[in-house]
Amino acid sequence: MSKADIPQTRHWRFSIDVEQIGWLTLDVADAPVNVLSREVIAELETLVAYVEEQSRAGDLLGVVLLSGKTGFIAGADIKEFDQMSDPAVLPEALRRTHALLQRIEDLKVPFVCGISGFCVGGGLELALACHYRIAVDDETTRLGFPEVNLGIFPGFAGTGRSIRQAGPVDAMQLMLTGRIVRARQARKLNLVDQLVRHRDMLRWAGRKAVLTKRKSTPAPFAKRVMAIGPLRARVAARMREETAKKVRKDHYPAPYALIDLFEKYGDNPRQMMAHEAERFVPLMSTPTARNLRRVFFLSESLKKLGLKGKDKPKFSRVHVVGAGVMGGDIAAWCALRGMAVTLQDMDIDRITPALERAKKLFQKRLKTRQAVNAAMARLEPDVEGKGIARCDVLIEAVVEKLDIKQQILAEAEKRLPPQAIMATNTSSIELERIAEALEEPARLIGLHFFNPVAQLPLVEVVRSTFNQDDTVRRGASFALAIGKSPVVVKSAPGFLVNRALMPYLLEAVDRVEKGENAEQLDAAAVAFGMPMGPIELMDTVGLDVGAFVARELGQKIADDSRFAKLIAAGKLGRKTGQGFYKWENGKPIKEKPAPHANLAGLGRDLVQPLVDSAEVIVADGVVDSADMADIGMILGTGFAPFMGGPIQARHDGRA
Repeated sequence: MSKADIPQTRHWRFSIDVEQIGWLTLDVADAPVNVLSREVIAELETLVAYVEEQSRAGDLLGVVLLSGKTGFIAGADIKEFDQMSDPAVLPEALRRTHALLQRIEDLKVPFVCGISGFCVGGGLELALACHYRIAVDDETTRLGFPEVNLGIFPGFAGTGRSIRQAGPVDAMQLMLTGRIVRARQARKLNLVDQLVRHRDMLRWAGRKAVLTKRKSTPAPFAKRVMAIGPLRARVAARMREETAKKVRKDHYPAPYALIDLFEKYGDNPRQMMAHEAERFVPLMSTPTARNLRRVFFLSESLKKLGLKGKDKPKFSRVHVVGAGVMGGDIAAWCALRGMAVTLQDMDIDRITPALERAKKLFQKRLKTRQAVNAAMARLEPDVEGKGIARCDVLIEAVVEKLDIKQQILAEAEKRLPPQAIMATNTSSIELERIAEALEEPARLIGLHFFNPVAQLPLVEVVRSTFNQDDTVRRGASFALAIGKSPVVVKSAPGFLVNRALMPYLLEAVDRVEKGENAEQLDAAAVAFGMPMGPIELMDTVGLDVGAFVARELGQKIADDSRFAKLIAAGKLGRKTGQGFYKWENGKPIKEKPAPHANLAGLGRDLVQPLVDSAEVIVADGVVDSADMADIGMILGTGFAPFMGGPIQARHDGRA
């Protein structure tokens, strides 16, 4: 086979230049990102065979692998996972991919890859099979193994290769947590060998690496020793202990299966790669993996709710009215995401606590003092509301009282630019009632954020009977622009999340009123799969907010109840330091609950009102489908993702 016989492929481009360097570019056809589908992998097999032949003939000095898209490779093609989970298909597919990556690693000529943008999952596994890795040191380049979020772990021999390169502790932490790191951190972990400042430098650096026969070196002995002898069992035990603090084995088996694999073979990367499939194959067909794939696709579908192309709006300025916990945190989040934000309240004393919380958020999320200062500069106190006249988005986030909301929005409407979004963060009041005070009621939408704003990704985009489609889609576009996930809901008391959540919370509160132990109820909900229990969640939401939403939904709270007495005493939960629990440093002080014969069963009983309500909400048309109800409840409440949402859980007989 001569140079003229270079195989023609659909997704790859390959050429050999005058210096006998091969340039291999992945540019998956008809796709916005590169993924390793079976077709892409099959074409790579053909090209690797050609590279092997040319190198044996002395006509090729080495290969540089690059991406033809803005990102490198986003991993395997998740759309193929359901079919690939078939035990009759998956083992052979894994064997072929393992063999292909080993052939790349065994090449006698240098095989170098240049990484820009995301390099995750199977993309990083392919990169680790290369002899030398060069990455662009910028804000967009990210590397990691997010497979655990899909109920699996790396399956293209990435387990052993990452341990060989980064050492057992660092590599296992990446795989167990799904954490994504920047290029500079990847260099420190030895997953990357060289950094360059700009994408345009990858070809130059790749050429030099081939000509000088650069080769990556494995992790030093000081790191590898943690997998040798009895140390490995101790490290594995520690990993299980830390994993158990976050997830249960019966809910999320993948991290535990990975730790088992490491404990048995972690001292020998080749053996770990060889036995990887034994633990990987059973995971692909578990209900957890199936449901997490569904959650992934539902989350991706939300990105399509915004306006696209020439109609896609640009947002640079946000004005928030109300500097309380919700309003202040919404303003801080928008500033963190790069928006210029003006925050309005009655006086500076009411705004100052919000600015202090914002600084703590920026210090936690941003890496440098310069970045923190820049974010603080974007967040401007604005007692007089001057920012209204120049904002792209107005968000009202004051107390849940209809007349106050109407007054604020009616006054703001007079100064608001014609194309600006006018939104309320109401948690339960129907938009039609708020809009009665407006000259243009069709302009008002709901943008309902969830507490804590920095942690929960959902924004309910609330649509009233007055709204046009484009108005609602502009709201969804804004949510996407600040890194949130929009779910469109119809204006109705409680919308989706609060309407489904409140019966669950009130049922738990009623159990406490009747003498049941709050700590045990919370533990039962967590055992079922919820991220926190209902009593802790009520404290987190705020007892006053919970009581207001309950009244909006027609639920009565007895005046002589403990719930009502706590509110009357100003003990509103986490925000006041006392509710059903005492709170210190943002965490509830709990006693250890008494043992229970079937804690998860009690949790299932507790969650039944939520599941029942979700089905009614779908039947009432508050959301477009059961899928939207499920993803909304997962993103807004943390409802057990491994169950796929409340309606899917009932369908599967788990709730």
